[in-house]
Amino acid sequence: MNRRDFARLSALTAVATQVPAFAQSATQRKIGYAAVGLGTISDLFMRSIANSETVQIAALVSGHPDKAARYAEKYNIPKESIYSYENYDRIKENKAVDAVYIGLPNSMHREYTERAASAGKHVLCEKPMAISSAECRAMVDACKKASVKLLIAYRCHYDPTYIAARELLRSGALGEIQAFESAFGFDSRPNLWRLTRKLGGGGPLMDVGIYCLNAIRYFTGEEPGKFAAIAATRDHNSGRFKEVEENLSWTMQFPSGIVAACNCSYGSSMPGFLNIHGTRGSLFFEEAFGGQGIHVRGNYSVPDSHANQTVDLLNSGKDPFQLQLEGEHLARCILNNTEPWTPGEEGLRDLEAIEKIYAAAGTPIA
Repeated sequence: MNRRDFARLSALTAVATQVPAFAQSATQRKIGYAAVGLGTISDLFMRSIANSETVQIAALVSGHPDKAARYAEKYNIPKESIYSYENYDRIKENKAVDAVYIGLPNSMHREYTERAASAGKHVLCEKPMAISSAECRAMVDACKKASVKLLIAYRCHYDPTYIAARELLRSGALGEIQAFESAFGFDSRPNLWRLTRKLGGGGPLMDVGIYCLNAIRYFTGEEPGKFAAIAATRDHNSGRFKEVEENLSWTMQFPSGIVAACNCSYGSSMPGFLNIHGTRGSLFFEEAFGGQGIHVRGNYSVPDSHANQTVDLLNSGKDPFQLQLEGEHLARCILNNTEPWTPGEEGLRDLEAIEKIYAAAGTPIA
């Protein structure tokens, strides 16, 4: 697979992720979402689907009436479709709402997923899915009991560059995969909810390290079985890290023998990267998890030849574009009664691994 073939494959996967798997008639209404929580990530989601032909924002759930009113005006949402957290359960009566998008702090995901399921609404929930594997299992059970779909917002699974790269690995072009290296982090401002144990559930592993973990699981198709980890804090003066660690590094081994080394931080700007090494070559992901466009480069040797093939691909899609793909994917699952690519079980497996990483670091989740 040469550079031209790889680029063509990426283009094909981009088309495949965007084209609906159903024929939408002129009279068929859009799938409606209720945005639960109106923070930064929910703002991105609402902007991403504003011009979608298949999904729309149909309701808002917020504890801030003024903010909700501004968004209602922007997206032409009627006053009766604005809810507080207290009367959230009334979305059951709103036939324009088919699903909810949960962009709340981590520790609130379980409650608002279960309440949505009880109201008969499908769920698109941000990651991490919850703050413990036990909560994840409860969310999966609640959605199954109510016969509603549960999709966890792992945007990289819907990114055409990731899809094409996984196909490249599966083709055997890089030979036998040996190792991964990955990192993601940022220098956190003080007084954010993610710095509290109550709302965040943990430190950078829960917030940005999960990108590294999930991407490696995605590419290997395996679940890690062995872990070693170190959690550390250098900043003891600002008061930011009274409840959670500043930095965490871990290694993990997969059943096939593949090993991975990862770092995450709330104290350092670490543009997300992911390196994949095989017996015949390597791939290097720049801006692997952010919203500035994913750049994949690398090379691999061709068997029975002295030639090397080069990979150089840039996907300039932004975060809102990926959120649109997730929202429209769940809509297709609802209309076709199919299972999401990233169901609740995917989020559960990440939390099971995260708990083992924290235990290896000697800082188990409270």
